[in-house]
Amino acid sequence: MKVYRLYTGDDGRSHFEPLDTSDASKLFNTHHSAKRLLFRREYEAHILEWHRAPRRRWVITLSGAVDIGIGDGTTMTFGPGDVLLAEDVTGQGHTATPHNWVRAYVDLE
Repeated sequence: MKVYRLYTGDDGRSHFEPLDTSDASKLFNTHHSAKRLLFRREYEAHILEWHRAPRRRWVITLSGAVDIGIGDGTTMTFGPGDVLLAEDVTGQGHTATPHNWVRAYVDLE
C-alpha cells in the first residue's frame, strides 16, 4: 500500500509527497473527520485533462488503477489499496488516466 499527498507548491504546480505509514504515524492513530463519501467507476482508459481536486479529499483505489500526472512530467500509478490525499485545489492541477478504476472519494471539506 502506498499513501501520497498531492498538493500545490509555491510554483503553482502539483507535487507528490509520500506520507508516513509507520505504526507511529498520525495517519493510523488519529480520527479523521469526513463530510461525504462517494464511490465512482471509470471503465475506459481515457485521459482526464488538467484539473484540480474540487476539495480536499482522500482518494482510495478499490480496484483497477489510475495514472496521475503532474506538471513536472512525473506520473504515478495507484492501484488497489493505494491512497491519495488530494489537496491540489489551486494551481495547474493534475491529469488522470483511469484503467477500470473503482475508487472511493472521502471529502474532508
